[in-house]
Amino acid sequence: MKQILNDIKTGLLTGVSFMLPFVIAGGILVALGFAVGGVDIPSSVEPFGNVSSTIFWVGKRAFAMMTPVLGAYVAFAIADKPAICSGMVGGLLADEMGAGFIGALVAGIIAGFLVRELKKIPLPLSMRSLLPTLIIPIISVLVIGFLMIYVIGKPMTALSVGLTNWLEGLGTGSAIMLGIIHGCMIAFDMGGPLNKASYAFALAASEAGNWIPLTTSCVAAMTPPLGIAIAMIIMKKKFTKDEFSNLPGLITGGIFEITEFAIPFAVADPFRVIPALMAGSAVSGALCYASAITLHAPHGGLFVVFLSSNPGLFVLYWLLGGVVTAICLLLLKKSPEAETQIEEEPSV
Repeated sequence: MKQILNDIKTGLLTGVSFMLPFVIAGGILVALGFAVGGVDIPSSVEPFGNVSSTIFWVGKRAFAMMTPVLGAYVAFAIADKPAICSGMVGGLLADEMGAGFIGALVAGIIAGFLVRELKKIPLPLSMRSLLPTLIIPIISVLVIGFLMIYVIGKPMTALSVGLTNWLEGLGTGSAIMLGIIHGCMIAFDMGGPLNKASYAFALAASEAGNWIPLTTSCVAAMTPPLGIAIAMIIMKKKFTKDEFSNLPGLITGGIFEITEFAIPFAVADPFRVIPALMAGSAVSGALCYASAITLHAPHGGLFVVFLSSNPGLFVLYWLLGGVVTAICLLLLKKSPEAETQIEEEPSV
């Protein structure tokens, strides 16, 4: 059992390292497209119709590779090259079915262990060469495809729909409690079923004339990367050199409302990082609902802050949420091995 857990951990770390370039490149290009072309660039201009639209859609395409690459290289770390195909297909299906990066993780893990067992199939020596190139890919892709479509994907989609209905029914209750729940759901899986359910509720509310939930979605999504960045700046020794190298991306993610910059940290240490992210977004969400600030834009981060009914409070709630996340991270996160820590600057 211990070996299985170690294999899963290795898979998570490997998957994150291969996924990160897609997150960074895609996220920054999407944000740059918003900055150059405006927050309505996805709908106001035909895809690839001008320079800003091209920047945006190239970024979206790169960003969309995040979950397939994650699934592929989680599987690769567990069962080597023959598992890449089924892991990538599983990650792609997870994204298309709304299972998010958690679904891609599950798909990658299942694909890895499945392929590991398939590699043990006894075959005559003359047919062994067909195992990694023909037999394993066909069987593993088919099994993962059926599992994602009939076992994993549909329940997660149903969960997303059910949560949306639940949130709509909760709208008449406590504004602060709803803000806490909304913020937690945004930060919990960062693009997965819970995140999508809360955002769907926010969009439905905005169509009905209530922009508070959409404002909460915006601020709560900006909080996780900011909180991790603040924690890094305050206490470098809690992070490895590789983690610290992501500081510019985290700051960019906080400014541009790209929560996914925090995903690699959540994947690498979910039981400590995810609660910290949820705590900060919950504070931001509660404050947004309590003060009823609005933002008449579906996305954009600080580039659309001028569209808020109170830009000062918008920024303040974002910063407060980031500070709460940073404090929780510093309390919960363990320091890495000494040789991978960032060396503290000597005092003079």
